[in-house]
Amino acid sequence: MPKPILFAIDDDVSVLEAVVQDLRRQYGQFYRIIRAASGQAALDTCTQLKERNEVVALFLSDQRMPGMTGVDLLQQVIPIYPDAKRVLLTAYADTEAAIRAINAAKIHYYLNKPWDPPEEKLYPVLSDLLESWKQGYKAPFEGIRVIGPRWSPTDHAVRDFLSRNRIPYMWLNPQQNPEALGLLREKGIDDAKLPVILFGDGTALVQPSTTEIASKVGLRTQAQQEFYDVVVVGAGPAGLAAGVYGASEGLRTLVVEPVAPGGQAGSSSRIENYLGFPEGLSGEELGKRAYLQANRLGAEFLTQRVTCIRNEGQYHIVMMEDGREVTCHVCLISTGVSYCMLDIPGADRFTGAGVYYGAAQTEAHACKDEIVYVIGGANSAGQAAMHFSRYAATVHLLVRGDSLEKGMSRYLVDQIESTENIIVETNTEIVAMGGGEHLECVTLLTPKGEETRQASSVFIFIGAAPKTDWLPRAIAVDNKGFILAGPDLKIAGTQFPLKDRDPYLLETSVPGVFVAGDVRHGSVKRCASAVGEGSIAIQFVHQYLATL
Repeated sequence: MPKPILFAIDDDVSVLEAVVQDLRRQYGQFYRIIRAASGQAALDTCTQLKERNEVVALFLSDQRMPGMTGVDLLQQVIPIYPDAKRVLLTAYADTEAAIRAINAAKIHYYLNKPWDPPEEKLYPVLSDLLESWKQGYKAPFEGIRVIGPRWSPTDHAVRDFLSRNRIPYMWLNPQQNPEALGLLREKGIDDAKLPVILFGDGTALVQPSTTEIASKVGLRTQAQQEFYDVVVVGAGPAGLAAGVYGASEGLRTLVVEPVAPGGQAGSSSRIENYLGFPEGLSGEELGKRAYLQANRLGAEFLTQRVTCIRNEGQYHIVMMEDGREVTCHVCLISTGVSYCMLDIPGADRFTGAGVYYGAAQTEAHACKDEIVYVIGGANSAGQAAMHFSRYAATVHLLVRGDSLEKGMSRYLVDQIESTENIIVETNTEIVAMGGGEHLECVTLLTPKGEETRQASSVFIFIGAAPKTDWLPRAIAVDNKGFILAGPDLKIAGTQFPLKDRDPYLLETSVPGVFVAGDVRHGSVKRCASAVGEGSIAIQFVHQYLATL
């Protein structure tokens, strides 16, 4: 955004030059200094500046000018720049007139000529006025704007992608912001084709895919090389840790993630039991820090979805959703888990239109002063309930069990119990959902029987399912889809293909393919545990590479 403007006006060229030089010396780093030699020239320039959406912070005008006095000029700029500060520069003989004009022309201050030294007679006054202007000025938003209805699954997906990747945007719901439709008409875009993303450079994406968004906002969607020592699939805590240790130890490391660094943990509104952060931090912040760390150490990140892994001798070929492939010596699978889908009438129909899996960060502001339902009894549900309590009028936390203590950390239970607008309902489950274009009501099975309540937003945090349906059959999984590795292969009766050695601790049934984090069979579903496994996996990668 261009610098705000300080506008000096005086018909005396020598005085005008002195004013401009003093302004530039003190304020040139943060403001643009422009000049005009008459009141009319200043008005003409103001009109042009306004058409270009430039901002004037302060007018400094001489009083005695031919054709238009300083008071007249400062009165006439008010409709053009009503928030700008207006200062009159006068000779001693005009002091009384300047004082009378302060009320009539709404002048903020007057200064006497000469103003030497400016450090005493000019800068203190102008600095106070500019500080006051900055406090009241709200810069026009020039970043990304997302136009889409609240109850649209595709709109939710776009906003969730941007939020998870920490890309600032302004959301315009056409039902609440009619001006959004005007923005679409200016671009010649059909308002039936929502969501639409408008960018600061004047371009737009209509109903975009996440790959299109990633490419436009500067996320890498194509690998820089064709071959890597290790390709990490998934950028949750385990994948990020592997990226940090792999890159720091000299391995050519590629981390592939379809959504955003942080994985499921990245959607947690608050993690308070992670070692070294006594005040807690959001999963989003943890993901960002780990991403920056891995990137600084040399790991390459790719916003893509892996659709297949196949072997060719000692090499592993990783195929992306767009059809491109990369080759590597070692592949580490750290795709984590996703929340289990709720299998009740209406759940599928309203997914993204009032029913959300995770998404506490994305939808919290949209739920301001509403009644929100959170389903689940583990830490992720408790963290979400605490986060929503800052925005919603009431948060109902529905738990199938008879208490929170069975699945939730004690510190979180204490926080929930001390939060007035969170209502915990135990021995309660949701059995049906209803509504028109979006969720409008839920049916609950409570200890007192079934009851139907009005509801517009339900957030689900129940169970976890692995993301392994894309894997080749050669990679063994248990009956729930979690990947078997190391000693668990023998326990499950799976034959490791190499005869000269046993699989390494985190090695799958395919030599050179490792697994870490929540997607592994028997893993501890904790953030710190996933980080540990991702770190340890790199040590086994080195051992494997030494055998090639």
